[in-house]
Amino acid sequence: MTEEPANPSFRIATPSGLAAAMRDARSRTLSLFERFAAAGLDTADQVPYLAIVNPPLWELGHVSWFGELFLLREAASSNPGSARYPSLLDGSDRWFDSNAVPHRTRWSLNLPGTAAIKTYCRDVFERTLDKLDQAGQDNAALYAYRLSLAHEDMHGEAFAYTLQTLGISAPSVLASADCDIASPMEIRYSGGEFCLGSEPDQGFVFDNEKWAHPVTVPPFAIDSSLISNAQYAAFVEDGGYEQAALWPDSAGAWLARQQRAAPRYWRRVDGDWYVERFGSLVSLRPEEPVRHVNLHEAQAFCRWAGRRLPGEGEWEFAARSGNRDFRWGDLWEWTRSPFEPYPGFTSDAYREYSVPWFKTHQVLRGASFATQTRMRSPVYRNFFMPHRDDLFAGFRTCAL
Repeated sequence: MTEEPANPSFRIATPSGLAAAMRDARSRTLSLFERFAAAGLDTADQVPYLAIVNPPLWELGHVSWFGELFLLREAASSNPGSARYPSLLDGSDRWFDSNAVPHRTRWSLNLPGTAAIKTYCRDVFERTLDKLDQAGQDNAALYAYRLSLAHEDMHGEAFAYTLQTLGISAPSVLASADCDIASPMEIRYSGGEFCLGSEPDQGFVFDNEKWAHPVTVPPFAIDSSLISNAQYAAFVEDGGYEQAALWPDSAGAWLARQQRAAPRYWRRVDGDWYVERFGSLVSLRPEEPVRHVNLHEAQAFCRWAGRRLPGEGEWEFAARSGNRDFRWGDLWEWTRSPFEPYPGFTSDAYREYSVPWFKTHQVLRGASFATQTRMRSPVYRNFFMPHRDDLFAGFRTCAL
């Protein structure tokens, strides 16, 4: 996969481009939701409680509520109390505000039925497009539309994670995603000073990308592509999950709780490795990058291999270098960098996008096969807890 441009289309899209992208995002959201509905999981009482998923009907309502809050209700922040207008759906603030509704309680909310939620989603969407048609061309006028689109795209990918987690079949665009690694090699960079982060003239910018600031990257050598299943299988076969020295501190505590001997979805059948993909058991392809590994597993592999994870500065330096041998975008990539604010950070209108997660989450870079192309950017900072292995995530390594 070649390098994506620094500005994915949603960041700089015109009103007409945003309208087309929003239609595309909503079509995907609804098509993925129908997978849950077909499996009888469109009501929360049928959805198993898991800390890493949301009830699909709640998530569908939340996506529209978020867009309505910023676009139709013209809220000054993610606090519904700052909205200028009421919601089209009585009770929506009580149900769909993710900052005020604890995760566990999302299974016991007295939500309207599926048809009513879909009607709410349609009404919000149609009014949003009507309003967008009157919007100006400048970044300030389009900021909330771009934010709403990005938010829906993120939840679309989260829907894909949930399909995998619950073992539900996925659309062919996800289920058949092949990410073969071609001729992996090590790329050496001489390092130097560059500006990490986003510039003010780049259209839409997430608050945790602000602002570009000079950093010095020492010389480093990094894999051209992700660690493959074959490479990771060598670690597993060598007893990598049984060597305590590879799993210090919180990694060891996680491993003791999980009792793992291989990645989450790997299965040994008659001596061969298989993997669970969207409810089906398929042969593990050696040339494909290993996926559904968490930070602990990536770091344990690195200790075993005498390597290390890249820092996010090194990753961004390589991704923006123009070197076509540096392949990214198949899976999200764990880095060794904790999620921390850049110098001078201030939160944007979506107050809780970054601030609650600093220091506790880890940075992932790149994108996955399930990430919308318009969301891909070498400056985008994804972030999750180190134990999360439900993500479409892998890793690459650097020389010590």
